[in-house]
Order: sequence, then structure tokens, then C-alpha cells
Amino acid sequence: MTIRVLVADDQPIARAGIAAMLDAENDIDVVGQSADGEDAVRDARALSPDVVVTDIRMPRLDGISATRRILADLPCAVVLITTFDDDEYLFDGIAAGASGFLLKDSGPDLLAAAVRSASRGDSLIDPAMTRALIEQTVAPTGVGQPHVPRPEQLALLNELSERERVVLEAVARGLSNVEIAAELWVSVPTVKSHISSVLAKTGTRTRVQAAVFAYECGFMTPGA
Repeated sequence: MTIRVLVADDQPIARAGIAAMLDAENDIDVVGQSADGEDAVRDARALSPDVVVTDIRMPRLDGISATRRILADLPCAVVLITTFDDDEYLFDGIAAGASGFLLKDSGPDLLAAAVRSASRGDSLIDPAMTRALIEQTVAPTGVGQPHVPRPEQLALLNELSERERVVLEAVARGLSNVEIAAELWVSVPTVKSHISSVLAKTGTRTRVQAAVFAYECGFMTPGA
């Protein structure tokens, strides 16, 4: 199945370059290009892409705000890209519901992988950003004080079944649906069903948000 992609970037050269890299893939079809966030929202509604690949810093409407509006209206996925290695954007993008987060110098292979992952309902964060995500998620609350989970997070965690906990752990390790299915000896649809249940019970929207939840509530620890 061909993945329909909309590319949004206010810099014409960058926008054309991203579109060209993706169009070179046999299973990806760039169906439109948008010059800013407002255009991205309008074009997404008109074209109904499977995945929107958008820059973060754009005039009129930034990529994160555009992500919120697009996901509120359409059953698609969003991959955010930026030239700025800024942790704040990473967390804002995750909170907005983005399924991927890449630096612009990630390269064509990682860009295509992020689009494919997003289209499958998986998530991909640039490896250069993953360490920052985990470190900020479990950052100490003070000198000598470890991160303390909120009571409501622990209550949500307790709602998960044993199998759902296993799936959450696999998601937090960055495994795809196919990899989880192989590890647990179950079908991919079964994995998708478990993940949907995990998202619903933990109050998260995407796999990335679920992974953050796993670290925030102490279910996962860095290096485990």
C-alpha cells in the first residue's frame, strides 16, 4: 500500500528536498506541499494524507499548533522535523500527539522509516533525541531527590493487566508492532488491540506518550 504524505516547510528548498527524498521511495507518494502551518491544516483537510511531515518553526502557524489542529480533525499521523536540537520542542510535539520527531539532518533512510512507522501506528524519535527524552522524563526533582511518580499515574498503571504491562514495557523499549508480536508469539492485530487498551487505560494518545508515561510512573527506568 502506498503511503500518502503531505510535506510542510516554509523554506522552499528544504520542502522540495524532503519531498524528493520521500518520493524516491517506492511505497511513499508525496501528494502535496505546504508553505506554512495554516496551509498544512488546509491541505491536510483537502488531501487526507496518511502522514503529515512538518517543520516546527513556520510563520502564521507553527508545526506543533498545526499538529494539534490536524489530529483533531483527521485520522492521520504527524512526523515533526526541525533543525533545532531543543528538548522543549520534543515534549511539546509529543504532547500534541506527533508520532515521530526528527532532526533535518537525520537523512533519507531515517525520514522514510519515520513515515512508515507513523503510517503503521508506530512511533520513531531521532536517536539523538531519545536520550534527552528519557533524561528529562526522569529528571530529579531536586538535589538528591529522585523523580517521584504522581499518585494518579500509579493508579492508571494499576489498571493494566499483566499482558498489557508486558506490551507497555516493549513499547517503552521502542519495539514496533511486528517486533512485539514476534517476541510475544502473538499476531500483529493482537498487539494492536493490546496497545489500544494500554493507550485508553493510561490516558495517552500515541505510543510515544505511552513510553513517556512508562518512565514517568517508574514502571521503566533508564538502562533497564
